[in-house]
Amino acid sequence: MDDRKGAPKRLKEYKAKRNFQKTPEPSGDRSSARGSAERDRFFCVQKHLASHLHYDFRLEHAGVLLSWAVPKGPSLNTADKRLAMRVEDHPFDYGEFEGVIPEGYGAGIVMLWDKGTWRPEPGFEDVDKALAKGELKFRLEGVKLKGGWVIVRTGGRGNGESRTWLLIKHRDEWAGPLDVATKFPLSVKSFGDFEDILAQDKPDVWESHRPAAGGAAGEMLSQIIERAAKLKARRDAGAGPRTAAKPKRPGSRATAARRSARPAAAKRRSAPNRRAAAKRPPARPAAKGAGRRTGRA
Repeated sequence: MDDRKGAPKRLKEYKAKRNFQKTPEPSGDRSSARGSAERDRFFCVQKHLASHLHYDFRLEHAGVLLSWAVPKGPSLNTADKRLAMRVEDHPFDYGEFEGVIPEGYGAGIVMLWDKGTWRPEPGFEDVDKALAKGELKFRLEGVKLKGGWVIVRTGGRGNGESRTWLLIKHRDEWAGPLDVATKFPLSVKSFGDFEDILAQDKPDVWESHRPAAGGAAGEMLSQIIERAAKLKARRDAGAGPRTAAKPKRPGSRATAARRSARPAAAKRRSAPNRRAAAKRPPARPAAKGAGRRTGRA
């Protein structure tokens, strides 16, 4: 069954907030969402520096992306209850969007911070019913986020009116104390940071009218604009990389990002082994010619 029939109606609020003559965001007029509700569905998290830094958490459903703005970003710590404000549904094509919104609603820089697939937990297959009740349990299979999660509505639970939700990690092998947002800040699409994305555009367009003015976000954006301008100038001059460091192999940043998905429990289990190895005395050098006498190279 095609679950995209209601997508145009669900995108009404999204379209009303944007001028597609000025923003590079997808309009949603042509959706590439797949129709089967039986397969694993797409999810993504977009790191968005606008009037403030936040993370947009999106789950594919019924031809659109259900969306929540998470100010502090997802946490792998089961004790953290991350505030998630429900926002308008976004078109499916938005899931791969990364770039600069020059002005208007959401003006700022958007980074594709994580992506993958998601599936509702048993008993929550009827997503619309679960959302109406105010609780949806699901599993993620992303680059950085994996395992069981729940998103729960607060402040008017059950009446469908509150936009305030909490995003919480379930206790499983993918949970742990790692600050995944800080440890792995880069894009899973371009493997760059905000300044790399902005440098592909025009950093100077924001010198006189910046989307984020004042506060922590404004200061962060000022630094990003400065770094992006220098990076773009170097590229335009054919000066090569920003530093003389040896270039990393393609995908090395993606590999680093994928390491965030390693179970925290596994990291903790490996610690005693590292300590034991540190206590061992150094190996005694082999006698000269010993390898030849035993037949070893």
